[in-house]
Amino acid sequence: MSSPIKLADHFHGERCAISFELFPPKTEAGMKLLETNVERLKAFEPSFFTCTYGAGGSTQSRTLDVVERVRQMTGLPVASHLTCVGSTVAELRDYLAEARRRGAEYIVALRGDPPKGSESFQAVEGGLRYGNELVELIRESFPDQFGIAVAGYPEVHQEAPDAQTDLDNLKRKVDAGADIVVTQLFYDNDDFYRFRDACVAAGIEVPIVPGILPVTNFKQAQRIAGMCKARIPDDMAAAMNENDDADYQFKVGVDHARVQTIDLIENGVPGIHYYVLNKSDAAAQMLDGLSLGAPSS
Repeated sequence: MSSPIKLADHFHGERCAISFELFPPKTEAGMKLLETNVERLKAFEPSFFTCTYGAGGSTQSRTLDVVERVRQMTGLPVASHLTCVGSTVAELRDYLAEARRRGAEYIVALRGDPPKGSESFQAVEGGLRYGNELVELIRESFPDQFGIAVAGYPEVHQEAPDAQTDLDNLKRKVDAGADIVVTQLFYDNDDFYRFRDACVAAGIEVPIVPGILPVTNFKQAQRIAGMCKARIPDDMAAAMNENDDADYQFKVGVDHARVQTIDLIENGVPGIHYYVLNKSDAAAQMLDGLSLGAPSS
């Protein structure tokens, strides 16, 4: 039996590696639709998929259902998200053991957002406070069993007092054992390039992978920007404001993400992580004809 591909190794090839993020559907019909879209996305030769994990662990079992199903369907590595929210160290270890048993090879390790109604993050008794502590736990409890991705914020995490503090927090996560950094979504590549330069200056040497969301309407873009503090460029806002026709707005959003993708490739990113919201139409149009993904065997 061959050894699993290490997470960072996906980003050392000649081609720009890509990956897709999914979320756990709430219904069986949603799972069937997810499977259809995964089959379509697989044609773009991603290196792996990831699946999110609901606030407070609310979708733990469904997350692992997706991990297991996508692993069976595609034969590709699948990463489970994992947060510190609402879980003790013992519960985190139990989740990790079950994730490994069900085929997860990678973990996206996150502190997590404060529970709904809370203004700040509070660790439960016996739990963890910071993302770097979660990375340390994984490395100590499951040595060499998981690849680990952590989150970076080109426009600064909304709770960080300044960019330097945010960068120091990221460095702690990498020093604890993270293999790659995947960024929060952004709409202006210059924000990513400034962030990448700052990471290099701080001594962060793991691959920095940009995260892109192909938005399909302006209301969606505004809502997401408000949630994660992402700036919408003036030209994108102006174009989407010209016409509220659904097809027009879809095209503007997809075209913007395609331009972002091409520019990122030309500027030497090792890979791109796409937040596809369990859909494939936008990703398929955005990636059509581009030389991305794993090389064909």
